[in-house]
Amino acid sequence: MWGGPVRSGVPAGGAVPKYYLAKIEIVGLVDELGEGAAVPSERELAARFGIARETVRQALQELLVEGRIRRRHGRATVVAGPKIVQPLSIESYTEGVRRQGRTPGRALVALESQPADPVQAGHLEIEPGAELLHLERILLSDDEPMGLESTFLPAARFPLLRTDFDPGTSLYAYIRGTGVTFHRATEHIETVLASPREADLLGTGPALPMLLLNRVSWDPQGRPIERVRSLFRGDRFSLVAELGG
Repeated sequence: MWGGPVRSGVPAGGAVPKYYLAKIEIVGLVDELGEGAAVPSERELAARFGIARETVRQALQELLVEGRIRRRHGRATVVAGPKIVQPLSIESYTEGVRRQGRTPGRALVALESQPADPVQAGHLEIEPGAELLHLERILLSDDEPMGLESTFLPAARFPLLRTDFDPGTSLYAYIRGTGVTFHRATEHIETVLASPREADLLGTGPALPMLLLNRVSWDPQGRPIERVRSLFRGDRFSLVAELGG
């Protein structure tokens, strides 16, 4: 979307690592092949470009981390499609994915009650030990895992959620249906590595960089609605913000 790295990644001294030259060649090939096409094997790429397999392996690893290619379980490496672009705004994941012509989905991991610890209670302005509803789901796009979302809500405010809410649908649509209006939110963003459990749920390696978002949302009266921890795959997801001056 935005082109390649500045000045093609050439350092001031002019010396370019061999793996980076290989990466440039492979990127050109990937662009020619198109989304979903099989990427040639390390051996084939090494022979094609006249370089060592170790050099090819390092180049391919960078392209995996960047989301240009992806590995399917039991199948060859293939060219990846465009990343999901999610605006930094008060909208649901479902709305963001649908806007890009893809099919959103969610797989339920847990929907349970638990007592609020002091940190959660502080964010939601409830008493420590008060009942919380914890909803954890795998976020999907065209059936591909994109992220893992944990949402904490005061049980007293949403007493029917466990019986009336379909975990495969938009939580924001359900909340709005109860008469609660989202007004503002604070979101903290950082990069992290997935834990072994998170990597297992998302079907990725534990060394894959992730985008971690922690959000607290409020209604127009200033009452907290939710606390959300969202973990998105760095190779398949990007964020966009519109700024005004």
